[in-house]
Amino acid sequence: MGGARALLLACGLLGGAGSACASDPAPDGIIRLDASRSDVGFRVKVMWLLGVRGHFGKVDGTVRLDPFRNELRVDARIDVASVHMGSSSYEEWVKSPEFFDVAAHPQIEFTSDAFPRARLRAGGELPGELTVRGVRQPVQFDLQPAECERPAYDCPIRVAGTIRRSMFGMGSHRGTLSDKVELDFTVYAVPPQHDAATAPTPG
Repeated sequence: MGGARALLLACGLLGGAGSACASDPAPDGIIRLDASRSDVGFRVKVMWLLGVRGHFGKVDGTVRLDPFRNELRVDARIDVASVHMGSSSYEEWVKSPEFFDVAAHPQIEFTSDAFPRARLRAGGELPGELTVRGVRQPVQFDLQPAECERPAYDCPIRVAGTIRRSMFGMGSHRGTLSDKVELDFTVYAVPPQHDAATAPTPG
């Protein structure tokens, strides 16, 4: 891919402009998610009243641009073993076969449908597919409006939604544990390299 086209893809991908855009080309229009700064929180109610919270501290993947349709697609992978909660007993429980079953299914995956690039700033629906415990289901999350000019770089991309445990084979403790699990994604991207020739291969 020529340098001019790579620059156009990078500038268009996350809405960058000006001198920063001119010096920060992204190879092939692919932006890598920053696993060190991104995370996913979750909340489930116990006894229908008390909310148990946790978060996954490692999320990676890519955002890809279709330059012909001016659309984006997000592919995110969550490291289930990176879960953090208020107590070690809770952490071991959510890693167990009763919940996320980290031994058999170490990753949760989300692949969005293609969506208009403008939605990254304006917010809106974010449909796609979520795979938990090896079970893939269609989901629809809400993409929150951006809080800065360069979302994913200068401020996070924020996504929220609700899934049902039973859709993914988690049917235990129905009498005390809500079927609904609230999710919220906070996602950053790896800043593009100033020298495109030395940029690492995405993905």
